[in-house]
Amino acid sequence: MRAEVDTERCVGSGMCALTAGDVFDQREDDGKGVVLRPEPPADMWGAVRDAAGLCPTAAITLWAGGPSDT
Repeated sequence: MRAEVDTERCVGSGMCALTAGDVFDQREDDGKGVVLRPEPPADMWGAVRDAAGLCPTAAITLWAGGPSDT
């Protein structure tokens, strides 16, 4: 799985960082989401999916089929 944040759509609600803080954080200057671990380990996938689902602007995209999905 690979995670990306569209900073144009992100409004800085912080749900991603609150839900999956090992994978997402917020920029200091504007609070928009950033990905700390673009390819999180499998044990974090549930939290990453939850974070994507909780994002109020659907700014998180999850891609399957990356190196971590083997």
